[in-house]
Amino acid sequence: MPSETPQAEEGLAGCPHLSEAHLGKGGQKKSLLGDKEAKEHLWIRPDAPSRCTWQLGRSVADSPHHHEAQTKSPKILPDILKKIGDTPMVRINKIGKKFGLKCELLAKCEFFNAGGSVKDRISLRMVEDAERAGTLKPGDTIIEPTSGNTGIGLALAAAVKGYRCPVQVDVLRALGAEIVRTPTNARFDSPESHVGVAWRLKNEIPNSHILDQYRNASNPLAHYDTTAEEILQQCDGKLDMLVASAGTGGTITGIARKLKEKCPGCRIIGVDPEGSILAEPEELNQTELTAYEVEGIGYDFIPTVLDRTVVDKWFKSNDEEAFAFARMLISQEGLLCGGSAGSAVSVAVKAAQELQEGQRCVVILPDSVRNYM
Repeated sequence: MPSETPQAEEGLAGCPHLSEAHLGKGGQKKSLLGDKEAKEHLWIRPDAPSRCTWQLGRSVADSPHHHEAQTKSPKILPDILKKIGDTPMVRINKIGKKFGLKCELLAKCEFFNAGGSVKDRISLRMVEDAERAGTLKPGDTIIEPTSGNTGIGLALAAAVKGYRCPVQVDVLRALGAEIVRTPTNARFDSPESHVGVAWRLKNEIPNSHILDQYRNASNPLAHYDTTAEEILQQCDGKLDMLVASAGTGGTITGIARKLKEKCPGCRIIGVDPEGSILAEPEELNQTELTAYEVEGIGYDFIPTVLDRTVVDKWFKSNDEEAFAFARMLISQEGLLCGGSAGSAVSVAVKAAQELQEGQRCVVILPDSVRNYM
């Protein structure tokens, strides 16, 4: 599929993520649809090497990005978007004991966000950063290669702010999103994939924008500025391990970078499903599996925003354990979370075996089972 040199719009958060060396071979070609009479349709790879300038120990004052400070919620919210963030930290009481953990096991319940998932944070942040940059204007169209939680978050923001939002089905449709279906077995660089179709739509629809969660610095920044700060406040700065699954990688990247700065002794554990290639070392990814049922985590490419250098250790998860732990969280802890939360907790009870009494492990529960019903 043809790729293009990044345009000004693509630097929505002011960070030049794209490396020209990673552009598709052959430069600009014909339409993704193969229409020789059509004008050239271009795309930008979601797995381009990052050129983010973040470094441990570097002052936030040197950051090229806008950073948001936490504010106290008013008693009456002006709109539902103000119910994104400030999610509860809940103690896991039974599962940790069942698996012999000595440490305290805590869950950051991201399904309490307005749209039901951790992706509400990045959706709102990407939209507001694009508005701040003057890229997104009233009446414009937001396009995103997603069929899941980011789609819900963007549709929610679009409904409140008045944008059109075709996403790539019941919750999305209820929010006014237009659904464009794509085959799940298509490679990310195929014209038929959710990425390929999204870029085709962008080239066909006037005043449309792909906010691009795979490349947009607003993705990890949302978690660096808010999620991580909430965790530190809720734990009084005392945590010894954080466990998070990875999809685009924005959640684990943003949280881990802040924790490395504020709580350097905290171990960062990444969770990647069998069949995905995000984990390191590469030997962990060797498997005969090519597909998995857990949604929202894992990819067949390395997203630009994922910073694997901040992850201390990766674990692989599998569908059987993921869904078993999700059911366990629902039935034993009363937490109505989805499969990716089960993946994270299945790894947490293994990784946290090294922690002692008085220590603390925090696990991110990304979404609610309701989004899959």
